[in-house]
Amino acid sequence: MSQLMGGAVPVIISYCLQNTLHATSLAIVGRLSPENLATAAFSYMFATCSGWLVGLGGTTALDTLASSAFTGGSNRHELGVLLQRAFFVLSLLYLPICVLWFNSEPIFKLLGQGPELSRDAARFLTLLIPGGAGYIYFEIMKKYLQAQGIVRPTTYVLLLVSPINAGFNYLVCIVFRLGMWGAPLATGLSYWLCFLLLLLYTVCIDGHQSWGGWNRQMFRNLGLFTRLAVLGIIHVGAEWCAFDIVAIAAGWLGTVPLAAQSVIMSADQVINTIPFGIGVAVTSRVGNLLGSQDARGAARTAQGAIWLSIILGGTILLILLAGKHHFAQIFSVDYRVIELTAQVMPYVALFQIADGINGSCSGCLRAMGKQHVGAVINVICYYCSALPLGIWLSQHGYGLTGLWIGQCAALYVAAAAQWIIVSQGNWDKEVSRALDRLDGAENLIEGSI
Repeated sequence: MSQLMGGAVPVIISYCLQNTLHATSLAIVGRLSPENLATAAFSYMFATCSGWLVGLGGTTALDTLASSAFTGGSNRHELGVLLQRAFFVLSLLYLPICVLWFNSEPIFKLLGQGPELSRDAARFLTLLIPGGAGYIYFEIMKKYLQAQGIVRPTTYVLLLVSPINAGFNYLVCIVFRLGMWGAPLATGLSYWLCFLLLLLYTVCIDGHQSWGGWNRQMFRNLGLFTRLAVLGIIHVGAEWCAFDIVAIAAGWLGTVPLAAQSVIMSADQVINTIPFGIGVAVTSRVGNLLGSQDARGAARTAQGAIWLSIILGGTILLILLAGKHHFAQIFSVDYRVIELTAQVMPYVALFQIADGINGSCSGCLRAMGKQHVGAVINVICYYCSALPLGIWLSQHGYGLTGLWIGQCAALYVAAAAQWIIVSQGNWDKEVSRALDRLDGAENLIEGSI
């Protein structure tokens, strides 16, 4: 567990810092007008459920392949070929997102948004297109280094860029008077800076040892990499989009439920970095062990990660229950919002244990190359049970509490299903499958440019 925590803590800190890039941008835009804040928040939400998924979901293909290649490949440069393949495939997957963002105005109108918000959000997203590429490339470099057990540089980069991002946003939005149109430019520039600094660290300090130069073998096994990337996008996206639908459903209930849901999700975005960080750490660790043909070690690590997540989830549960009447006061002075948040908080607290199990098991499934299993489970649990049940309950007297009952029930089912699959896995076969996914050293040598 100490190894897992050592790998998870820097990842948790880095994702917390990464969340501040958007939060800082929204805080500065919010000083301009409520309308600008609404446009920026809506645009970032849409970006999270589309372009950002290519970065966070698509790079799970690297989680699967790179961690095993680092310890199991007969040529250390195989990891460098996977890096090139990731840049190529994810750049192609991002192109449809660029087209979608550029032409998003009629889509927003079809979704029932007002003409002004639809127009402004489409323009905001168009300006964010270059920054989206920087975000994806930053995620690729993170996974490349994580596969080699190098996790701290990402935290250092974000510690440096986070205050710079605040300066960028203030400069272009306020000083240069670009208003909210400066926010996507500044945020995009910050992501490119993150990518370039991490690239500079890799080239000059550590991580470059796995780079063997450009290689034609990057065009081999594109189908496998693309399949894992797309399934990873579905796996991650199914859960994220479900929570955005809950936010929309909360808006149907009125202003107070929507405000309470916003308070809860603001906190959950930070809390969620804990199971997410453990999931990233267990993916790299289990993948490394599979590559080194240590089936028992992989199985022990998987179970250790799950129990660690349960312990941390239980701790968060107790903290949330203890502070349920005080928590919302950080964000609101409206007693109605405070009371409703306290009423829903027990379900949010109970949610944390299942979220922890789900995060760890998802990490194990990614290491095993079974993104499709997680994708199917999430789609069924969220869209065939959680959302219909939660929305029905919310419209039949349970309100916002009903929405969270649905989400909580679904996540426990998803967590139980994934835990059973991970626990019943044949780890000797998983070692063989991990080795079968490797490209082979002789092909890398022949394909060198």
